[in-house]
Amino acid sequence: MTTDDAVPTCLARPTLPGAADNPAGCVAARGVDGRPAHAAALRFFWGPMDCGKSTMALQMNYNHARQGRRGLVTTRIDRSLGPQVTTRIGLAHEAVEVTDELDLRTLVRDAWADGVRVDYLICDEASFYAVEHVEQMADLVDSYDVDVYAFGLATDFRSSLFPAARRLFELADSVARIQVEVLCWCGREGLLNARVADGRVAREGAQVVIGDTADTADVRYQVLCRRHHRAGDLGPGSAATGT
Repeated sequence: MTTDDAVPTCLARPTLPGAADNPAGCVAARGVDGRPAHAAALRFFWGPMDCGKSTMALQMNYNHARQGRRGLVTTRIDRSLGPQVTTRIGLAHEAVEVTDELDLRTLVRDAWADGVRVDYLICDEASFYAVEHVEQMADLVDSYDVDVYAFGLATDFRSSLFPAARRLFELADSVARIQVEVLCWCGREGLLNARVADGRVAREGAQVVIGDTADTADVRYQVLCRRHHRAGDLGPGSAATGT
């Protein structure tokens, strides 16, 4: 876990006088959104492409905001290549673009300093974050009492865990696979994200390469079942199979 020398005993901003310096009072306190202090959690929702991760992220944000909570939405390498969360069904929401230099704790502290409440973070495309960002998410939960909801892929085109996803599996209070079923071309459940270049399933290359799902794209991604991902079989009508 990362440390921050500026972090006092409690940063949950409880309503009880003096509780910020009193751990016992802080435990009993409630935040400005009415929830018990120290009730925050880090939750990771994962699944393959097209399972609705970004849609669920925006729905989560809507549900919390509707109950009077206030949050920030962050993303990295969204399909729009802009500072927003977009979905394949047409939903969109402005977001803070996460860079290597961005500290999520500083993002929240700066908002508080500007008088803006932050009760939770929605972190979309979390598998593309740095491992340090995941540590910061845990700090926000444990020291700042801010809920963090992370959404992302688990594995890359080689079926290997993304470093940030691995850390989320290790640190999150709860991990849930999104239940919207995605199918391989054969009808089996789609589990893995294949990168397709020159008509073949790629086995080597940079872990993150921007692509599309359209068949005409130079580099595209396709969800496959384990059998066909391992075999490199893109289905009938594909230009080639195997590697």
